[in-house]
Amino acid sequence: MTDLRGKTVGFGITGSHCTYAEVFPEIERLVEKGVHVVPIFSNAVVNTSTRFGEAGEWVQKIESLTGEKGIFTIPDAEPLGPSKKIDCMVIAPCTGSTLSRFANAQTDSPVLMAAKATLRNDRPVVLAISTNDGLGLNMANIARLMATKNVFFVPFGQDDPVNKINSLVADMSRLQPAIAAALEKTQTQPVLIERHKPA
Repeated sequence: MTDLRGKTVGFGITGSHCTYAEVFPEIERLVEKGVHVVPIFSNAVVNTSTRFGEAGEWVQKIESLTGEKGIFTIPDAEPLGPSKKIDCMVIAPCTGSTLSRFANAQTDSPVLMAAKATLRNDRPVVLAISTNDGLGLNMANIARLMATKNVFFVPFGQDDPVNKINSLVADMSRLQPAIAAALEKTQTQPVLIERHKPA
């Protein structure tokens, strides 16, 4: 399996605010492993305050952890293509909205521009989904992206099948193996996992 040390990973963070606490330790593990992490933020991360943190709070934490100034605009993300700076692009968490737009080639955010720039260079994009309609309207988009060259998924499953029957969330602890496999153009298996454990 590919050694991640010395690799450059673009790390896109989108607006699934309840998932940031699961994602942050995975960024920390990448940095500890010697990965150069380039953070890329959607507007929702920068501008939205929730019970999971004030607007911009996670931006500051991630910039401090990575030692990198984040990318916040489409023009600033676009040069990632011509520069070929990124070995692999991660979107974690990847919301249903981002998933839908990516599947339909709508490059209207810095995170999606970075993903497009990565695919331009025949390099992998790894999605760690967190969406309340993964088994609803977004199922078609998941299927489309699973069949798309150079797009890979962190294993995911239903996080609360009783109260949120359509919700799918990736197991963020499986991010590193998913990146390593994607760099070899392979989907880590199994893709579908049991996240929810019955009481």
